[in-house]
Amino acid sequence: MLRASVAAESAGIPSATLVCESFATLAKAASQGLGYPNIPVAPVRGHPGLQSKEELQQNVRELTLDGVICCLTETPAMATVGGEPGPRDVVCRGSFEDVNEYFLKHELSDGLPVVPPTIAKIEAFLRHTKRKPDEVLGVLLPDSRAATVWSVAVNGVMAGCRPEYMPVLVAAVEAMVDHRYGVEHSGNTPGGENLMILNGPVIKQLGFNYTQGVMRDGFQANTTVGRFWRLCLRNLAGFLPHKNDKATFGNTWRVVIAENEDVVANIGWTPHAADFGVAAGQSALTIARYTGGNHISSVSGSTPEELLPYIADAVTRQYSWQIMFTVGQGYDTLRPLILLSPILAETIAKGGWSKARFKQALFERARMPAREFERMLRDWTQKPTWNLAEEHQAGRIPQVFHESDDPDRMVPLVWRPEDFHVVVTGDLGRNSCYVFAHNGVLGFPVCREIQT
Repeated sequence: MLRASVAAESAGIPSATLVCESFATLAKAASQGLGYPNIPVAPVRGHPGLQSKEELQQNVRELTLDGVICCLTETPAMATVGGEPGPRDVVCRGSFEDVNEYFLKHELSDGLPVVPPTIAKIEAFLRHTKRKPDEVLGVLLPDSRAATVWSVAVNGVMAGCRPEYMPVLVAAVEAMVDHRYGVEHSGNTPGGENLMILNGPVIKQLGFNYTQGVMRDGFQANTTVGRFWRLCLRNLAGFLPHKNDKATFGNTWRVVIAENEDVVANIGWTPHAADFGVAAGQSALTIARYTGGNHISSVSGSTPEELLPYIADAVTRQYSWQIMFTVGQGYDTLRPLILLSPILAETIAKGGWSKARFKQALFERARMPAREFERMLRDWTQKPTWNLAEEHQAGRIPQVFHESDDPDRMVPLVWRPEDFHVVVTGDLGRNSCYVFAHNGVLGFPVCREIQT
């Protein structure tokens, strides 16, 4: 709503944005990023979702109403957004400990020791890209700060990356600034965290782990590039805990996952990046945000038909309120991610199934009763959109969600089979899969080619 207020105030129209008291710091930080540090806000006491109708009315009368009147009738004091040092300004001198203390004090660190980003180290990174240091890759909300090639190198140094990782880092930030991804939602209530998936020759060239323990830290490329992402959210986008990062519990950064393209080629499937139109042999990076995930052990069977129930059940059980991204907020933006261990993918392919056939089978099997789907939309998300029949009759969702009026009919999680994302990776000999719960429009999948 702050963006709507900014638009109104810019047009000379007084506005009042209602803000819960616990979000006051977030509102102030966000308004600074929008260039209006004193945007008028009216306080809301407590959380409306936990108040009775009588309590809410009383709180509005006692506090919020006066705030709205003040916002609409009084001119706020003038204020300006504070300046920042230039990209090549030296902000700290001293020992390793001095530099790290400075970065902690000024909220530029994730709490772990950072590599001091000296000019010499930054320039070493820049030698691994043809892009100009001052090139702007995009502007990142909420702080409306330009992400430059230089600032990418700075955060890469801090994260402990090697200079040769620079093309991957640039591609990551290019994906981050894509409006379809929605970086501005990185500090929202569910605390979803981004995941990067790599494809192409860059995996072996830079030493990314793509077998056993692929989600574990301890491999420099996977670990430091994952950490780099969170540092960019902090230092470039401006997401700071207890300020404008308002995740209820939150997740921390995830290591990069690389697909096992040797197995993918052997079974005749296509790499994950190919689903985004990336040509074979081209390195690429895909990002999306997920609220959590679950490991499914001992997926047993010798045919795809025997394996499918385990995987489909795991996918369905992982989703609850997130189906609002199928019907409701962000129609048709739910994109579940399934990691298949190589031996599972090999067994499925041995049974004659292509990746497209597997997705089709998953689409047909990973379903829930319509009454349960609607109950989650109605009760778990508290959204007005929940009646599947009405949504279909209005032309907002496909017929597959309303093939009859039977409340026990089975409906899918997504609109079409290709909405499932499948990646082959992990331990070569384990019959396991891992299912991620996608954050929908608040972190939609985006893919970028890596220019080496």
